[in-house]
Amino acid sequence: MTIASLLEPITGKPGPARLNQASDWMQGRTMYGGASALIAFTMAQRAFPDLPPLRGAQVGFVAPLGEEIELSAEIVRQGRNVTQVRSEIHSDGKVALTAFWLFAAEREPNAVRPANALENWPGAPQDNAAAMQGQGPSFIQNNFDIRFGQSKDEDHGATIRRWARLTEDHDLDPVSKLVLMGDVMPPGAMRIMQRMGPISSINWSFNVLDTETQSKDGWYLAENASQHADSGYSSERLRMWDIEGRQVIDGLQCVAVFG
Repeated sequence: MTIASLLEPITGKPGPARLNQASDWMQGRTMYGGASALIAFTMAQRAFPDLPPLRGAQVGFVAPLGEEIELSAEIVRQGRNVTQVRSEIHSDGKVALTAFWLFAAEREPNAVRPANALENWPGAPQDNAAAMQGQGPSFIQNNFDIRFGQSKDEDHGATIRRWARLTEDHDLDPVSKLVLMGDVMPPGAMRIMQRMGPISSINWSFNVLDTETQSKDGWYLAENASQHADSGYSSERLRMWDIEGRQVIDGLQCVAVFG
C-alpha cells in the first residue's frame, strides 16, 4: 500500500479524517510510530505549505490511534529564519499524538563539524542477509525490506542495527521518508530484557542532519541503542545513516518496557 493512500485524507485543514488504509501500518492496537508521526508532520506541511526545511522534532506518543482521527496544526512562533509548529492527532476525543516541529531556513555556517563515522560499518545492504522475514509486526512485513546491519554471532549489548528500506518508494520528499523510517527498529532494550513482554514508545525527539538525503536504492542503516534501562523504562538513542555512511538523523526516545 502506498503511503499516499494513508496521507490522502490530510488536507491541512483542522477537523476529522478517516485513515482508510491504517490497517497496513498498525502494530498491535495502535499505529506504527513513524507512520503516525508522518501524519502529524504532513498535517503541519499542508497547513503551512511555505515552511522552510524541517530541522528537528519532538513527538509524544500519548495514546493509541487508528482509522478515526482529528487533526490540528498551529504556528507557535515564526521568526526570520525559524518557524515552530505544533500539530496534534486526537482519537476518541482525546490527544493521541502531540508534535512540535522546528522548521528553519539554511544560513551561512559559522561552525562546521561532520558527525562521527560509525564504527564497525556493516558493508553494503546487498552484502548482508535478509532479516525479520515472517517476523515482527505486520507493518514491517507489509512495508519494509530489512537486512542485518551487524554480525549475528557477536554480542552487541543493547544495540540493534539493521539496513532498512521501504518496499515502495511512495514518492515521498526526503524528510518525510526519514520521519516514516526513523522509528522502524525495535528498542535496543529488547536485547537485554530478562523475560519477554510488551514494549511501547512514549516519545521521540530527533534532529534532521541532511534535509535533502537521497540514499541509493532507498537503503538506510537504522540503529536503536539503549543508553540506560531500569524501573520499567529505557532511554534509547536512535540514529540513521545513508548508504555512504553519512548520518542523517540523530534522536532520543523513551520506551516503556513491560513484563
